[in-house]
Amino acid sequence: MRRIPWVIKYRPKKLDDVVDQETAKEVLIPWIKSWLKGAVPEKRAALLYGPPGCGKTSTIEAIANEFGLELVEMNASDYRRKEDLDRIARVAALQKSITGRGRLILLDEVDGISGTADVGALETILDIIRGTKNPIVMTANDPWDPKLRPLREVVLLVEFKRLSKTDIKKVLKNICLNEKVSCDEDALDFLAERAEGDLRSGINDLEAVVEGYGKLSLEAIKNLLRQRDREYEPFEVVRKIFISKYAWQAKQAAQQTDLTPDELIQWINENLPRQISDPEDLWRSYEALSKADVYMGRIVKTGNWDLLAYATDLMTAGVSLSIVNDIKSKYRWVKYTFPQKVLLMAKTREVRQVREDLASIIARHLNISRSTAKSDVIPYLRVIFNSNPEVAAKISIGLNLSEDMIRYLSQSNASKIIEIMNKLKSVRGGTGEVKKTKQSRSEGDVKSVKTKGGALDKFFK
Repeated sequence: MRRIPWVIKYRPKKLDDVVDQETAKEVLIPWIKSWLKGAVPEKRAALLYGPPGCGKTSTIEAIANEFGLELVEMNASDYRRKEDLDRIARVAALQKSITGRGRLILLDEVDGISGTADVGALETILDIIRGTKNPIVMTANDPWDPKLRPLREVVLLVEFKRLSKTDIKKVLKNICLNEKVSCDEDALDFLAERAEGDLRSGINDLEAVVEGYGKLSLEAIKNLLRQRDREYEPFEVVRKIFISKYAWQAKQAAQQTDLTPDELIQWINENLPRQISDPEDLWRSYEALSKADVYMGRIVKTGNWDLLAYATDLMTAGVSLSIVNDIKSKYRWVKYTFPQKVLLMAKTREVRQVREDLASIIARHLNISRSTAKSDVIPYLRVIFNSNPEVAAKISIGLNLSEDMIRYLSQSNASKIIEIMNKLKSVRGGTGEVKKTKQSRSEGDVKSVKTKGGALDKFFK
């Protein structure tokens, strides 16, 4: 008979079995109950987020089991094509089960969807959410990925905390009792500490040791299991840096994330005043962080990446060890936030791209650099586009500007400029005396712009 892995065997069967996620359950259960009563809530989908192994998927399975719902589960890492979502998730979202039971749709690991490789998947999920007749629940380790911003705006966000060492030890001890396995207290302590809040990995480690040695002892764990290289979410990395007692701990935390050094500086900068209250500690910490930023700037200018070691030391150990007056403030729990600068950059990315494309067109026509076009030409174009739609329309035709570029140069006159452009194009493409050859048309445009726009005649060369 095939043996069932312990991580599946001891998965929660009901909500009371879910370990230490009472706050999340207080938010999620009323939302599920409103669906069961036939009242569609304002948020038709929920996004459960938190570190791996904290019980997100297990909680949904326990809810389905406890409330008698048919669970339709899709792993976004496996089924993330638009066709798969339409074929499975959309159908499940619009229909009841064959037995007449309610349905609960689970899209697991939704942050695994790629913005480039899985084109259309996120838009399809949003469309399914808008029309669903059944509750949709998604899980993610990192909900703050910029590509998930449209999703965050339409879902109920439910946070799951990393489990404590005490909670993990209690679960592991119960498994040992149920399996009639001899276990040492210090071995359980070590295994719970090693799990670092990930109950799933703790159970897998326990099973591996027991299967290899027949009992759980500290010597068996050290002989069998290697130190695990874990990658942390940005929130956890920042917290580990702040609470570090030694320089090596703070520097090690910076190596356990996929954040770039520039991004890590932004995360620390945003949350440092939330964590530290003493003015002198805050001053010293910001002094270290600013020096790290100076080194990062020198790396960009000189290309000397040997300076990265100094920048990393300052933004991690330098910040952590600067907190000396109010040591207790390092360890108090604070809710961290996503860097506002990064959010602002993400929101304005499209506008900045339009500006870059416009600068490239101007630079090509005037034989200047893009930076000169942005600083010396675009401001004058904005004045013209806001004050003289007729000339703006001719410039737009001459430069072949897109509607987005016209709106970037003038929000108020954009519609009028586009209307004049369409009229000019229709007249030039018509019949009779107004129609000109390519050469005469260019000469006429140049003359018109020289009269009204001065040196902007260069745009039509």
